[in-house]
Amino acid sequence: SSFSNCFNLGIVILVIVLTSCLISLTVLGNTFVILAFIVDKRLRNQSDFVLLNMAICDFLIGAFPSPVYVPYFLTGKWMSGRFLCKLWMTIDYTVCTASSFNIVLISYDRYLSVTKAVSIHTVVSIASVWIFSFLLYGPAILSWKNDVIDSNSSVTTCVPGFYDIWYFKFGTSCVEFAFPLISISFFNLSIYCSIKKRGRKKRQKSMLQNSKGKENDGNLHIISTNSVLFSAQLHVTENLGTEKRLTVSLRHCFPYRKPSSFTHNEATLQHRNISQVKLSRDEKIARSLSILVGAFVICWAPYTFLSSIRAACSGFGVKSYWYEITIWILYMNSAINPILYPLCHKNYRKACSLVVKKIKEFVMNKSGSQS
Repeated sequence: SSFSNCFNLGIVILVIVLTSCLISLTVLGNTFVILAFIVDKRLRNQSDFVLLNMAICDFLIGAFPSPVYVPYFLTGKWMSGRFLCKLWMTIDYTVCTASSFNIVLISYDRYLSVTKAVSIHTVVSIASVWIFSFLLYGPAILSWKNDVIDSNSSVTTCVPGFYDIWYFKFGTSCVEFAFPLISISFFNLSIYCSIKKRGRKKRQKSMLQNSKGKENDGNLHIISTNSVLFSAQLHVTENLGTEKRLTVSLRHCFPYRKPSSFTHNEATLQHRNISQVKLSRDEKIARSLSILVGAFVICWAPYTFLSSIRAACSGFGVKSYWYEITIWILYMNSAINPILYPLCHKNYRKACSLVVKKIKEFVMNKSGSQS
């Protein structure tokens, strides 16, 4: 039964408005991200290309599968023919799977950046995501026969041939959701442990340096370009418990050397500041990644769970509209991601501001030329 047959007209109108808003937000939001990448040349590192690929996936979901699904979702009838049915299913399954694998790719890239200080081979990785995403469902959709028309030609459906084959759905669900979930959990846990370990080492090193600083406060002093003063403090404790302090100063002149640009203490401080900046950056990476991963899990889990149950039970036990609602929740992930990018990444916030500025300039120039 169709969604419109299960609910009254008011609910149906509300659903039309909500799905239209969701599609518009998905298309406009991801278009904004793509424009930000084009306009701002600072967004050219490896991680940004992976996010761009994610935005392209999400844009395609909002541009084609989602709008085509709206009338089919509301009426329960497919009225666009076999070719468009196969095209819609192929694109839908491919881009949604690619979106899932992109989360894994982003997590892996962040994992390498934080733990190994290296980056992925972007072109090969992105190409692999698209190829594997197509191979997972594409051949099955294109080659399976019983995919579109009911025996009663007045009622048509558009479902893949593996729709009710539980072992196929279970296997693909494991590859499409379980494998990404396990992978991103491992990468995020490794990032968290690496940051905690480095933070602990940094605190221990800081405590050690502070304790050394109290015992030896600047024993090495550069007093000129060719002489160094060594000061040593000797603490002598006599038998009676009284302490005497003997200070010995030795001046030794070395041959002339070109003075260094900074002292040893300044170099140590600079190294410490660099380590602190990198640690803070990695902590921000971990937080932003956890938000993206959390949105992915929340949006994908209901669909994966219900589709597996539906396939195992041959469609019984699960109301069709609940399954269809989970599809829209999955699509919602593509609308949420472009909102999260500027919130999680400082560079994207600046890039979005630049895009807004460019749009304002374009509108002003357009209105000025017309007047």
